[in-house]
Amino acid sequence: MNWFVTASGFAIAMGLIAAIGAQNAHVLRQGIAGRQVAVTIFVCIVCDTVLMVSGVYGMGAIVKLWPPFEWVTRVGGAIFLFAFGLMCFRSALKNQALGIEGRVVESFWPAFWTILGVTLLNPHVYLDTLVFIGGLGAQYGPEDQLSFAIGAVSASWVWFLVLGYGARLLRPTFENPRAWTILDIGIGLLMWSIALTILR
Repeated sequence: MNWFVTASGFAIAMGLIAAIGAQNAHVLRQGIAGRQVAVTIFVCIVCDTVLMVSGVYGMGAIVKLWPPFEWVTRVGGAIFLFAFGLMCFRSALKNQALGIEGRVVESFWPAFWTILGVTLLNPHVYLDTLVFIGGLGAQYGPEDQLSFAIGAVSASWVWFLVLGYGARLLRPTFENPRAWTILDIGIGLLMWSIALTILR
């Protein structure tokens, strides 16, 4: 286990997952209401796990068939990280909070299908997991790919468990735009530092 690679996978995935979006808003809303939290979190975690692992090992297979793809993913990943960091800084300037308005889903199956739709019908989830995380993971050897995948998947588990079950405690924080400004700036700096590390 390469702990540095694991930490990189964790940090990159956490930066992507923590971005304000419909999925996080829905999980937070269900968590605050205390309704169908377990199934909501479970679907998010399973989808992320399957997509991230598929991305890392799928892109790794492409690298074996076409070795220059490793260089393309490394440079492309660094560019994406710089761009994503810039987006975080722009988001920080907007001073926005994570909205929790909306209908709370009370029953199991409606909750299951709602979060499944919110997760899988978002095109960004495929770009983030299959293309971006998968592309970065593909630049490592087989052992380090496992370390990277474990780090990325762990970030999803940690984030959604904390967001779902800690929602009631976290509500004042997430409703405060300044907290999201600090988070966005922190994520932006982290993404830029990882991008420099990848290029080196």
